[in-house]
Amino acid sequence: MPQVMEFKLPDLGEGLTEAEIVRWLVAVGDVVAIDQPVVEVETAKAMVEVPCPYGGVVTARFGEEGTELPVGAPLITVAVGAGADEAVEPEDSGSGNVLVGYGTDHSRTARRRRVRPGSAAPAVAAAPTPAPAAVVTSPVATGPVATSPVVTGPVAVISPLVRKLARDHGIDLRALRGSGPEGLILRADVEAARRAPEQASVTAPAAAVAPEGERVPLKGLRGVVAEKLSRSRREIPDATCWVDADATELMAARAAMNAVGGPKISVLALLARICTAALAKYPELNSTVDLAANEIVRLPSVHLGFAAQTERGLVVPVVRDAQTRNPESLSAEFARLTEVARAGKLAPADLTGGTFTLNNYGVFGVDGSTPIINHPEAAMLGVGRIMAKPWVHRGELAVRQVVQLSLTFDHRVCDGGTAGGFLRYVADCVESPAVLLRTL
Repeated sequence: MPQVMEFKLPDLGEGLTEAEIVRWLVAVGDVVAIDQPVVEVETAKAMVEVPCPYGGVVTARFGEEGTELPVGAPLITVAVGAGADEAVEPEDSGSGNVLVGYGTDHSRTARRRRVRPGSAAPAVAAAPTPAPAAVVTSPVATGPVATSPVVTGPVAVISPLVRKLARDHGIDLRALRGSGPEGLILRADVEAARRAPEQASVTAPAAAVAPEGERVPLKGLRGVVAEKLSRSRREIPDATCWVDADATELMAARAAMNAVGGPKISVLALLARICTAALAKYPELNSTVDLAANEIVRLPSVHLGFAAQTERGLVVPVVRDAQTRNPESLSAEFARLTEVARAGKLAPADLTGGTFTLNNYGVFGVDGSTPIINHPEAAMLGVGRIMAKPWVHRGELAVRQVVQLSLTFDHRVCDGGTAGGFLRYVADCVESPAVLLRTL
């Protein structure tokens, strides 16, 4: 008889405790190889294909697409060994490689096919989802989680589809009385609860019905961003200073660099290079505050975060050791990380460990902003749009390319003189790139 192995949602790292099933990559009855991706999940930070450490026949899946599962909840069961190995090439029963850095060794080609009717495997491949009596509750779960049969007494299990329907309409399942067996909440119960406000609006006076706006769950990436920004405001006594700068010479320098051929240099890369030079002069701003030790920690390397807009929202990928890169290398790394971000494939390591953030909100067509520091960093430089404006140049009024620069900084790590010195140096380099060459 084959042995049925249960594969649970692994720890995805970076403190993430749950993930949403986006797309199943296998079905019950499929043959899977060791380390073959079996499901695509979305965490608060990235889309991840989860590989299974067992090779054999899929006997059950747990959770519909759109369902959130906590770490440690069952994902699938796989029949391995005698009776299952007739459908796959002989291999070890498990790899032990469970999401080390969001992946395992995919050098082997995964083999998938349906088990043929009449073969030995279907006896386990067609195993249905466990009955309500086979339900346990994970200590970190938000609700009952179906697992392999461990009978603890009759429990009514709410379907993931019912849970999703209730979540989409902002209905608290705890407030409903189910009409199913043993009080099980059915889809009809949720639909009835959803229609209740509509029916009340017909029978009750208009003044007695409170307006109900759209409810958007503050979860996933949006929830992580909300918590990070809230923590920044709670913990960091921030201040902002800003200056307008004439970027005409910087734009001319970029045009000259790109005219000689080779990879194109982005404006963001030039600003990043200026930032790393400024941080070398003012290292106080490349630091963090250790509240437990009551110390300011000045960091030796500049891991530069930059804001990137994606379909999932605003994310901040990090360019490692930015102080060692030239504009060409910075341009290439910005382009690579932006492409990965828009594909939803950034790993947590790509989004953490930043020491300073560069935020080019000028791409949204705005001139200025007061950035919120990306906790636990100590500062963020904001860059508005570069546009033609009247400007006094060499004593005469002229039309120049002007940009507003704003620096939000943690007032615990430095005073206004240091912050002002940093920002003035950045502005001087923007106005006259030769200033940067003199300080290298």
